[in-house]
Amino acid sequence: MDIEVLRRAPLFAHLSDEAFAVLTDELTEVDLSRGASVFHEGDQGDQLYVIVSGKIKLGRTSPDGRENLLAVLGPGELFGEMALFDPSPRNATATAVSETRLAGLRHENLRKAIQASPDVSLQLLQALARRLRRTNDSLADLVFSDVPGRVAKALLDLADRFGRPTTDGILVAHELTQEELAQLVGASRETVNKALAEFVQRGWLRLEARAVVILDLQRLRQRSR
Repeated sequence: MDIEVLRRAPLFAHLSDEAFAVLTDELTEVDLSRGASVFHEGDQGDQLYVIVSGKIKLGRTSPDGRENLLAVLGPGELFGEMALFDPSPRNATATAVSETRLAGLRHENLRKAIQASPDVSLQLLQALARRLRRTNDSLADLVFSDVPGRVAKALLDLADRFGRPTTDGILVAHELTQEELAQLVGASRETVNKALAEFVQRGWLRLEARAVVILDLQRLRQRSR
């Protein structure tokens, strides 16, 4: 397991070496191939997970079978933490969108770590606050933004977390299908494809297989507002 990635994760970054050692002694490794799920909506949960490598999507399914993508998470980010505070069944399905390695931590062991180091509890609360803020932003976007604006904002968010500079722009290997990208912004695939085609025509980005290259960051940022 890549201990350095875990050490930089928000949950562990501000812990003392002693507290970090206690937590990492209790971790289990989980390796997932693309499309494999670590848990499903409705499952009972007793672990939270930190992403060591790869990407995880969190999604929900409506009674009529429609799917909604709540978030795409990458290395250093955690998920499944809500079950620590609320023993209700999982409210989302966590699925790998690429080859992914996770570090799992049982809630019983985490509670022991919280008793030994209150900083762990603070980091968990901050993680929940970030998740809530992201949810609030997504709800506001659905009300106030059109689909192209939501697509632009989603691409910028993915670029902030997964992008890397290239000779002609920023490569964002999001690993999502067109359908998954549409689920992420809460729109139909046809509408999202139309927005992407417009961005390409304007010279703002280039489409690649499960990736985009952002060519004009400033224009895309303006369109996201």
